[in-house]
Amino acid sequence: MVVILIVAAAIQTQALAAEHVPASGISEGLPPAQVFTLLFLMLGPFKIIGPFAQLTQGADKRAAQRLACVSIAFASAALLVAGFLGRTILDSYLIPVPTMALTGGLILSLVALKNLLDQFQIQPAADQPLAAAPIMKVAIMPLAFPTIVTPYGIAALVVLMAVSPDLEARWTVGGIVVAIMLGNLVIMLLARRIMPVIGVVLPILGAVLGVVQVALGLQIIQNALVALGVL
Repeated sequence: MVVILIVAAAIQTQALAAEHVPASGISEGLPPAQVFTLLFLMLGPFKIIGPFAQLTQGADKRAAQRLACVSIAFASAALLVAGFLGRTILDSYLIPVPTMALTGGLILSLVALKNLLDQFQIQPAADQPLAAAPIMKVAIMPLAFPTIVTPYGIAALVVLMAVSPDLEARWTVGGIVVAIMLGNLVIMLLARRIMPVIGVVLPILGAVLGVVQVALGLQIIQNALVALGVL
């Protein structure tokens, strides 16, 4: 319910923006399925399962559930700030939407490439039980940010809200964000049950999604450069 109210507030704020916004690195008129795929890759649960399982190792079930709920609340607040201030900042600093998209594409490409290359390095297992730090501190960082709400995810949300042609399109983006945040919460609450099964395929899935994210970042960069007239 908190997530729904937060995203609804962000959408209503964006409704006050200009009716027409130029095309950006994230093209206008994307169908909902493509918007969902884009935001799911940037804000979805697959990158959360591993860190959440590691952070809650040795913690009791109630503490793990509390951490999941608190982190989603903080993540939703971060998205509210992004939705509320994103368009205002773009206008105040005269930042073109394609430039914002280019920034998000660069961050997405670099982070995805780093994560992809890290999978080829053997790293010693490190036990970081939840008891080592207060729940509130862990929920804010590193779980809510930058694990759940990634910098490039925020950039994507701001751009998608900015290029949405009308209120209905903004509600669609907001509804997708709500669905993804609720999905993140469900995955974290079920992490201990599904980790024995999904833990086997998670590295393979991570590699595949990593390649997709690098390609997606490069595509956003190319589109942004075209929108800026560079290409």
